[in-house]
Amino acid sequence: MESRSIYKQFYNKLIIATSLFIITLSFIFYEYTRSTIYEDIHKNLLKQAKQIYQGTYSHDNFKPSQTESITVELVYEKDLKNYKFYNYKKNSSYYVKLLYPFELKDKLFLQIIKNIDFERELLHSLIFKNLFILAIPGFIMMLLYSVFVSKSLLKPIIQINNKLSHMDENTLTQIDKKDLPIEFHSLANSINSLTNRIETYVKFKKELFIGAAHELKTPLAVMKLKNEVTLRKKREIEQYEETLNLTIKSIDDMNKMISSILDIGRAEGAQFEQMTDLDLVQYLKKKSNDYRMLSAQKNIIITFFSNVNYLHTSIRLTLFNQILQNFVQNAIKFTPENKSIAIKLKKKKDKIVLTVIDEGIGINEDIDLFAPFKRVGNQSGVGLGLFLAKNAADALRGKISLKNRKDGKSGCIAKLELPNTSRLTIT
Repeated sequence: MESRSIYKQFYNKLIIATSLFIITLSFIFYEYTRSTIYEDIHKNLLKQAKQIYQGTYSHDNFKPSQTESITVELVYEKDLKNYKFYNYKKNSSYYVKLLYPFELKDKLFLQIIKNIDFERELLHSLIFKNLFILAIPGFIMMLLYSVFVSKSLLKPIIQINNKLSHMDENTLTQIDKKDLPIEFHSLANSINSLTNRIETYVKFKKELFIGAAHELKTPLAVMKLKNEVTLRKKREIEQYEETLNLTIKSIDDMNKMISSILDIGRAEGAQFEQMTDLDLVQYLKKKSNDYRMLSAQKNIIITFFSNVNYLHTSIRLTLFNQILQNFVQNAIKFTPENKSIAIKLKKKKDKIVLTVIDEGIGINEDIDLFAPFKRVGNQSGVGLGLFLAKNAADALRGKISLKNRKDGKSGCIAKLELPNTSRLTIT
């Protein structure tokens, strides 16, 4: 299929539109001039007829007259009751005829015939030709203007296209909005947001591959060394058991790592999951009750709050659960015994905010905890949970954050902000 240029399409359509406009305007002007000339002729003939009528007392005193262009005489018309104009052609000449009542009781009408060849020649040879001559430079100006306007209007698109065509994963740059018309700002914002996501995605993916290789290589090296040392000479059975137990533990850790990496692939697939319609308030109440079974082991109280009673919305449930589960599991993991965790849902005008607030040790806000293999404290874990949660939030077009509490208590606030797609809310 032949490639189509939006630039050529645009200025071709603009040229056609402006040409039709010039042609239409020219014909309108021509018809207006023509009707004005004929109207003036009719007015003059009518004025002349009234003067003849007023200067003549009866048909006995009337004298027909004829000049080079006008003939005046009395005629008999039995069906006519008022004055009337006629336009006709005779022997290649054009005429306007006026029948004006002279003596209605005798059916006599004053007939004035005017030759209008001169007026028509003036209309056609002067006005029409001059109009055509003026239309040619007007068309040329419109042609140049169309090209100029096409380039001006398409310049932002060409600028954005050139910017994107030179981008790759190593040269991701932002589009500068100051040179763009305001109509393109939302597009530039979307592209810049997508660029940020791609940049973060590429960065984290590289860290993920490097980290996965390191996390898997280290336990393999330890197992290999331990087994080699153990096999160099005969040892007590307890020492063999110790080496085997260490190997089993390392294999379990690697299995956790592999499971987490597989979860990343599942999260990628969950981006294409069908939306689920549900009442988010009731759903979170149920999930909070389920999490209380996990927190009971540490005697941690989980509470749920919402500023609305019902919140009907559509959401990709697998991705949402991945974020919620990570928030709550981390909160339980880092919260000491006999403390509390609060799950809060807040509906705003344009967004839905989910927060999980714990009473744990807090975080180091200088570390990017959403990068792969970042861990807090000495708790066990692979370090991919928040990385998966961040990817899930991006897929939901949401924002995720992790901050320390500012109310004087230790602990952190995990927050998820989603666009508000709720259909009905009853408070």
